[in-house]
Amino acid sequence: MSIGAIVSAFTKFPQFQFQFHHHHHHHHHQGTFLYNFDALLHSPSSSHLRICNNIVITTSSSSVVNPKRSISTQPKPPKSASNNLQDALVSFNWMLKSSSIPSIYSISKLLVSIAKMGHYNTVLSLLKQVHLRGVPVDACVINIEINCYCHLNRVDFGFSLFGSLFKRGYEPSVVTFTTLIKGLFAQDQFSEAKNLLVKLVTEKQIEPDAVTYGTVINGLCKSGNTKTAIELLRSMETLNFEDEGMLYCYSMIIDSLCKDRMISDAKNLLVEMSKKGFSPNVVTYSSLIHGLCNFGHWKEVTELLREMVDRNVSPNVHTFNIVVDAFCKEGMVKEAEDVLEVMIKRGEVPNVVTYNALMDGYCLRGQMEEAQKVFDSLVNRGLQPNIISYNSLINGYCKKRKIDEAMHLLREIRRNGVNHTVVTYNTILHGLLENGKFAAAEELFNEMLAEGRIPDVCTYTILLDSMCKTRQITEAFSFLRLMQKNELHIDIACYNLLINATCKVGKIEIAKELLNEVFSNGLQPNARTYSAIIDGLCQEGSLDEAKELLMRMEDNGCFPTEFTYNVIVQGFLKKNKTYEAMALLEKMQESGFSAANSTIEMLVEVLPTREQDPTLLNMILKLAPKDT
Repeated sequence: MSIGAIVSAFTKFPQFQFQFHHHHHHHHHQGTFLYNFDALLHSPSSSHLRICNNIVITTSSSSVVNPKRSISTQPKPPKSASNNLQDALVSFNWMLKSSSIPSIYSISKLLVSIAKMGHYNTVLSLLKQVHLRGVPVDACVINIEINCYCHLNRVDFGFSLFGSLFKRGYEPSVVTFTTLIKGLFAQDQFSEAKNLLVKLVTEKQIEPDAVTYGTVINGLCKSGNTKTAIELLRSMETLNFEDEGMLYCYSMIIDSLCKDRMISDAKNLLVEMSKKGFSPNVVTYSSLIHGLCNFGHWKEVTELLREMVDRNVSPNVHTFNIVVDAFCKEGMVKEAEDVLEVMIKRGEVPNVVTYNALMDGYCLRGQMEEAQKVFDSLVNRGLQPNIISYNSLINGYCKKRKIDEAMHLLREIRRNGVNHTVVTYNTILHGLLENGKFAAAEELFNEMLAEGRIPDVCTYTILLDSMCKTRQITEAFSFLRLMQKNELHIDIACYNLLINATCKVGKIEIAKELLNEVFSNGLQPNARTYSAIIDGLCQEGSLDEAKELLMRMEDNGCFPTEFTYNVIVQGFLKKNKTYEAMALLEKMQESGFSAANSTIEMLVEVLPTREQDPTLLNMILKLAPKDT
């Protein structure tokens, strides 16, 4: 299947469709497929209740649910409920200071708008003022308060307020329960969340709606319990929910299956939902396209795009971004540029995610001039580069050893007020240390601390790596102990750095002690761990111990690599133990590995001593790298 077929498939969509429901100012997260609860909500006759329903769908940016992509019309906020927090606070203060007691309805609308901005602590603080002013609160206000506590990972406070609903004579609604379920999932209390839904269903006091089921399916999918989510979907099918609610749940499960690498199951579910009369939408297709792109199934991507044409479903900026990003990760930046061109022709405006993917593609290929051109194009189109844009370029420049350009970008980030992260510092820190600029690295590290950026395990690993490479073994050990004292998660990569360094300086006993520490800390050594120690043992002539460790490695389910075989074969050849080396060479060949040039050279040197034995020559010919 030609890659060009995918680009061609995009051109088949009618142009007018690309204008439909497009909002230029929306910024979506790369690789996340979002849908909206709004359209699933019932529409009660009371606008006051509608405000209560809206609070349930106020989600953080990390949530799968995206309130921005609206299918149905959301209730318009009051004039006082500005998107600007300062304006909202001025309106709130004006209400509370008025001579008459303000209406709880007006206060509710204002609090909802502030919660939608993500200022949950502010809402709780304002509610204290409401109580002090003596304004009588209702169930809607308590639901708002529960929602804020759930977003702040204090679902326990949410349940306390749940109890106060009864004390005030109110009945909790389906909105209350849905909010609490979402709060439980946010705090990884999966079984409690599921049990709460089961309780609602069995006791039949309150009928869970599509939003409640969607919340549970969302939580189950995000926690890796896709199988349970599918079971819940099956029970939903018997309850006659509206198509919109079912479509949301199907789309979410398909996305989750793709993330779990269960592509065939995801494809089957797409076919199944179509047969049951639920028409997949752009979110459903985008999720599956993303999964297929991750596996390089370009033919099936093309087929899905054609199916979208047939069903009159238009790709949106997400769909295009998925394909652009997939091409760039495969190094096919030219094809990605072609998709971008089609995208613009069809009326979809590329966003910062599109340009970030292209930049990353060029950076991966080391084409920094092209990456810089994409960055400049992003700015020229009036888009605001984000920290991902800068980090991609900084990483690219560091890999090309252009540290000055990376430092210039860091200064630009600060000047433009872009919220930079510890990742930005880690990238430049690594670049400086790799280039031997230790004084500059120390200065940058101190700047990072002065700015209040807390070093993460990656920062410490970069510093540990530098100490090991410069053979500061004592300092590296002290640093490892400091990491342990600070209760940082030390992974096998950190231990590998130290084990490799100690073996290189001939301190094999310390390396073996570190291997024991790896096991006692519940970590699993990988091929790098074993290979480093086997290499060290061979260097000091402990061949029997090296061979024993090779067998132990295999017993522990860790398979030797090409490097492992080469170092142990060379170890035996150095000691003129050709017979043992031959046995290992046979195992190496069976595993499909080639001998390194240095191993071949050593074998050729042995040939004159075994000229009557054609086996060795045949082995050399078989194990020689294919391109030699």
